[in-house]
Amino acid sequence: MKRKLAIFVALVCSLLLTSSFALAANQANEQERIQEQEHIYGSQMMTEQERNEYRAKMQAAKTNEEREQIRMEHHERMRERAKSQGLSMPDTPPPRGGSMGGGKGKHK
Repeated sequence: MKRKLAIFVALVCSLLLTSSFALAANQANEQERIQEQEHIYGSQMMTEQERNEYRAKMQAAKTNEEREQIRMEHHERMRERAKSQGLSMPDTPPPRGGSMGGGKGKHK
């Protein structure tokens, strides 16, 4: 009887331990996804598909000039989108790697 109880307790402990590792991995993945979005200027106004397309364009660009052109076009689209939502954005994008600031814009 004690042996069955010990086996049961060991199984429960291993399940709890496995669950906690899975939860930690999910939280790490979510944090990584949030950080990834922050690297795309105006990402909070974009769909997941738009973010994926933007990343693909940037990765496919062969020169810094091409990437800069993509960034400028993207910034202009985000400015227009922000304006239509009653938000304001700077005229020029932030330095490379910047974000719009955690999903909050200034209301006019």
